[in-house]
Amino acid sequence: MSSAVNHFTHGPITPILAYVMSCMGSMLGLRLTVQARASRGASRMRWLLGAAVSIGGTGIWVMHFIAMMGFQVEGTPIRFDVPLTAASAAVAIVVVGAGLFLVSYGRGRAIALLGGGLLTGLGVASMHYLGMYAMNMSAHVSYDRATVIASVVIAVVAATAALWFTVRVTRPIWILGAALIMGVAVSGMHYTGMYALRVTVDPEAAVVPGADALDFLVPLMTVISLITLTMLLMVILSPSEQEMSEDAELTRRLEMRRRNRQQLTETSLAEAAPLATGRRPQRGPVLAAPVPDGSMAGTPGAFTPGAQRTPYPGQPYSGQPYPDGQAAPGQNAPVIPFPGQTGTQPQQGGQSPAPQQQQSGKRSRSRRR
Repeated sequence: MSSAVNHFTHGPITPILAYVMSCMGSMLGLRLTVQARASRGASRMRWLLGAAVSIGGTGIWVMHFIAMMGFQVEGTPIRFDVPLTAASAAVAIVVVGAGLFLVSYGRGRAIALLGGGLLTGLGVASMHYLGMYAMNMSAHVSYDRATVIASVVIAVVAATAALWFTVRVTRPIWILGAALIMGVAVSGMHYTGMYALRVTVDPEAAVVPGADALDFLVPLMTVISLITLTMLLMVILSPSEQEMSEDAELTRRLEMRRRNRQQLTETSLAEAAPLATGRRPQRGPVLAAPVPDGSMAGTPGAFTPGAQRTPYPGQPYSGQPYPDGQAAPGQNAPVIPFPGQTGTQPQQGGQSPAPQQQQSGKRSRSRRR
């Protein structure tokens, strides 16, 4: 015989609570995707996994389970298959995570968005009908095909919109608005799929296996509350996107300063390398005068070996003694006579004119006078 199906056994409390949980899970998941966009590497993957648990677990599966608390069929008790119910939760988290990873690493391109929306929508619809299939009752269950197709289309559209929100919204007010829209879409998909259900109670009552819905209530609310609290603490304690960008800019400036300092150090070491090896820096030419041998010592213009010579004005000074008229080691300086010796040419071997010749020259000059 045909039986009456009631979706609101406990009044409006179950659909309202289901919608609130869906909005909370969606809002938390969108906030986690914002953190994922500002992160890289393993940190980005962790944020996306958290978003998958929030949207798929809290926003979709918990909403479905709370809404099912108000579902009742007159004439037969309803029990739930625990493994199938747990599998439906895993399906919701996995398909949402796959869609988030596809859109996130696809850089929000249209092909990635459409592919992720189709995959996630079909997965959410599969989760919904798998959860309904987990219901055990002494009745025959069938579905209206057109309504089922409509629910699947709603799931795909809702999933695509949700993924679009994850790559676009950043401000808190936008995240709140997107979460409210996602809650409406998820709830609408659920109740559309439930409306497609047709139940015919068996004339003879039978023992229905499975667990009662209330047996899930306490552990479900405990686990979901802990997960939600953990996610909220992660979001509160984690830096915002602006703070992360400021930290990245500060890190970049410190790295540039370190590189500049390293370049200056390398340049200083390169300049100090010749001094460390004992090489003398190159100097300009040193002008030197002919130096006679030791017999001229003490005469004007003579040079004492080992003494320091003052250079001509404008000429560099090596600071080292250079005996015998030779320039400093490592220098090839031209030899220029001292003032007062201009016009005189040194004789071979550095010998000066004999003293007798100088005296004869003095006598001839005196006679002429």
